[in-house]
Amino acid sequence: MISALLDGYRSHIVAAHKQPLFLLLTGFICSFVLIRFSVRMIRAKVRWWPGNITPGGLHIHHMVFGLGFLLLGGIGVFATNGGHPWIDWFGLAFGIGCGLVLDEFALILHLDDVYWGEQGRKSVDAVILGILVTALLLIGYVPLGVVPGQDTRWGLISVISVNALAAIVALLKGKMWTGLLGIMVPGISWIGAVRLARPGSPWARWRYTKRPRAMRRAVRRERLLHARAERARTWLFDLIAGAPDKVPAHHTATHRAAERIAARATAHLDAHAARALARRHARLADRRTEAGSVPVDPARQDQARRRRRTVRAGRHRTYAVRPAPARPEPHTPYRHPRLPHPQPRH
Repeated sequence: MISALLDGYRSHIVAAHKQPLFLLLTGFICSFVLIRFSVRMIRAKVRWWPGNITPGGLHIHHMVFGLGFLLLGGIGVFATNGGHPWIDWFGLAFGIGCGLVLDEFALILHLDDVYWGEQGRKSVDAVILGILVTALLLIGYVPLGVVPGQDTRWGLISVISVNALAAIVALLKGKMWTGLLGIMVPGISWIGAVRLARPGSPWARWRYTKRPRAMRRAVRRERLLHARAERARTWLFDLIAGAPDKVPAHHTATHRAAERIAARATAHLDAHAARALARRHARLADRRTEAGSVPVDPARQDQARRRRRTVRAGRHRTYAVRPAPARPEPHTPYRHPRLPHPQPRH
């Protein structure tokens, strides 16, 4: 079994001068699987697994290392003029860089850390698309894998061209998986190309605007069939990349919700303060009205005026000395005029 695999590798990969592309695809897949395993272990807070790289508190994303591998592979091929065995090693380095960079494709696209958000699923789409295209280049003998000097097989060229056109039509109809898998397996994309487009796809906006019957059929099919396919796709993506956060703390939608809540709270507080101020003004107005109905003592007004001037001048307040109240007379017991005066007891 192993000898048969080695013979097939030598005949189909090495002899066809596809070993650099095979190593690129191997590095692509391995780097994506390993980095996804790593980030899922970090997310699960496994103690024995090393965490994020944060020198000085700065979180360095793994796409930074991916860019380094991409530069190493690309510049190395030009520097060595594509000679062996350097091209094999540089192909492997380029594949590792592709896996690390495309794993954070959503972060680059949105310029926000949406790795564990629903928008982070675009990274998985980009990785799958890159793997499929690379695999197509690897297994495609005609026209991309033709060796100079051999006879060109125009039948295979026609099949590949028609399959590529059908895959493009399927992608325009909003059938991502049908178009991507159709790149690898001819016939799948043809089915997606002849069937109805999804309601929100570019094909539906271009062709179904003046065809309401087709649009209604597309909407009905979307509700019945694509809901199941979406559940299966969600399950597969959760298995590959992990389930996204429902409401991530760093998500832009969370910021917008927090801003709306803060605006409502501020408006409520402003309205409450305005009502309290209005009640205070009303009480002051009532007091002024009541005070206006009572006669004002000119002496008290003059005294209050002098006190205000004293306070403005910064002097100490001076108060008039009030006379001490008169002491009450001693109490004399009541004596009836006709009764004798009581004698003290001994």
